[in-house]
Amino acid sequence: FCGQAAKQCKILYCCPEGGDVRCPEQDSAVMAGTLPQHGSPNSGYSANNAAAVPAITQTDSRDKWSKKMDFLLSVIGFAVDLGNVWRFPYICYQNGGGAFLIPYILMAIFGGVPLFYMELALGQFHRTGAISIWKHICPIFKGIGYAICVIALYVSFYYNTIIAWALFYFYSSFSSILPWTNCDNAWNTPDCTNYFGVDNVTWTNSSSNRNHISENVLEIHKSSGLRDVGGVRWQLLLCLFLIFTIVYFSLWKGVRTSGKVVWVTATLPYIVLFILLIRGATLPGAWRGVVFYLKPQWDKLLETSVWVDAAAQIFFSLGPGFGVLLALSSYNPFTNNCYRDAIVTSLVNCLTSFVSGFVIFTVLGYMAEMRKVEVEDVAKDKGPSLLFITYPEAIANMMGSTFFAIIFFVMMITLGLDSTFGGLEAIITAVLDEYPDYFSHRRELFVLCLVVVCFLGSLSTLTNGGAYVVKLLEEFGVGCSIIAVGFLEAIAVSWFYGIKRFSNDVQAMLGQAPGLFWRVCWVAISPAFLAYIIVSSLLKTPPLTLFDYKYPDWSITVGYVIGFSSFMWIPMYMVYKLVWTPGSLKQLLYKPICVAFSPCGKSRVLFAKHLSS
Repeated sequence: FCGQAAKQCKILYCCPEGGDVRCPEQDSAVMAGTLPQHGSPNSGYSANNAAAVPAITQTDSRDKWSKKMDFLLSVIGFAVDLGNVWRFPYICYQNGGGAFLIPYILMAIFGGVPLFYMELALGQFHRTGAISIWKHICPIFKGIGYAICVIALYVSFYYNTIIAWALFYFYSSFSSILPWTNCDNAWNTPDCTNYFGVDNVTWTNSSSNRNHISENVLEIHKSSGLRDVGGVRWQLLLCLFLIFTIVYFSLWKGVRTSGKVVWVTATLPYIVLFILLIRGATLPGAWRGVVFYLKPQWDKLLETSVWVDAAAQIFFSLGPGFGVLLALSSYNPFTNNCYRDAIVTSLVNCLTSFVSGFVIFTVLGYMAEMRKVEVEDVAKDKGPSLLFITYPEAIANMMGSTFFAIIFFVMMITLGLDSTFGGLEAIITAVLDEYPDYFSHRRELFVLCLVVVCFLGSLSTLTNGGAYVVKLLEEFGVGCSIIAVGFLEAIAVSWFYGIKRFSNDVQAMLGQAPGLFWRVCWVAISPAFLAYIIVSSLLKTPPLTLFDYKYPDWSITVGYVIGFSSFMWIPMYMVYKLVWTPGSLKQLLYKPICVAFSPCGKSRVLFAKHLSS
């Protein structure tokens, strides 16, 4: 066993049974006294003015973050995405306004944040991607890593198309008269209604902006549904090509380049949000939107659906289970304070969602005031429609509408790009760590191939009926699959790898073990939190619709096939492991192939003390 471990891990010293499994770099680092203190602010990060030595590294060639802020901004950029702006405000007012904050906060404390912390700690300790990490934790669950990569591919097929829509709107905004403010364009339908600057106009589903997105941006009228999606829109194809070009040159050199890009893409949305918040607060009727957003409806707390929505929102907002946190934290120094990182980034994420609600609803209150209707009559749109129909309409009514339209769509593009960086980095890190002999020195080529695959996979979403494909992939390509993956990941780490072993890993990095609260959450509460979402989602399956199109039954079946195509890698790998690997089931479950940096027969806590002494 020792010989096999040394051969596979390549960087470990194996000694007789009962001895230590050590990495060669450790001895020299300890003897030279160059190991940084546990949890020090910049421990192990490279700097221009000093040659810093990493705390504990698997390999000298592994990339590292240049600065701590590069990592934090990358995590924040991934977690804070378009969903924070369009999903949270809608979910909040739909589920009781201010009362919704109670289940949201509880689900964050007991479910979302513990899973977020767990994944950061796992990636930082094992310093490897979502596939190869399982040989250190529980080999039979390695299929989870492959499932994560497939899900990330599905996300890239539709998510970047939404960014391409935003880029199309951004280009269209460079006009003194925004194109969605009138019905005098060639693409407008005969029933188009223009209410801009006109009183006593009955609101219909054929407003000038709805005409703009359906007839000009998507040309969805040329598609009869999923059976006939029509041709590819060359304008959207060009927008998507530009998006993927930016993505490639941000990721091709690793975290040292992407860590610099996020200084723009992760911070710019906050500047724009602040500007839009100030502008929205000064609009007439803004207070009506705020009251509608936060007015508590306490009776809603008795509805199960409210708690399900809160749990799903915090899970998809923070993003554990997507493999991104594993990948990003794997480039951290060993003694980085991942506990503090988890708390800070989680707080930033949740506060961003909350503030985004004010940005959206101050404007919706203004629209209600202008139309002389109730806010709930304006706030019927949800999801992308809120960002591409409702909000642009409100912007068009403002003074300086061109400026606000430009910065709004810049914010949407940068919010989307950050999440794309994270999702593709999860695939890149996972594959490069699993197959280092093939790809470790060919990162640029592999990233290029990955981007090309994602681009080709997105072509169906660029057709006239591409919006139908986007909705289908969003609903079934991620949905229950990623929640099930997160559930199995939590079970594998807490129950099979062992909460005691995992706590010792955290102590080795931070100098102190996690408290009772975290251990209880990891073992029981967080898995129950995910199981609750899965069961509720399966029991509650509302009909799938988009605009006036109702998805046929066969398309729902296709959706379930798409969802299963990612999850199936988990049982398939389990069967493969059981059939082809010698040893008992207990050995396969509890005995990792090789455990780096830890003694074979001694306590990891003692080993950590030895390293820091």
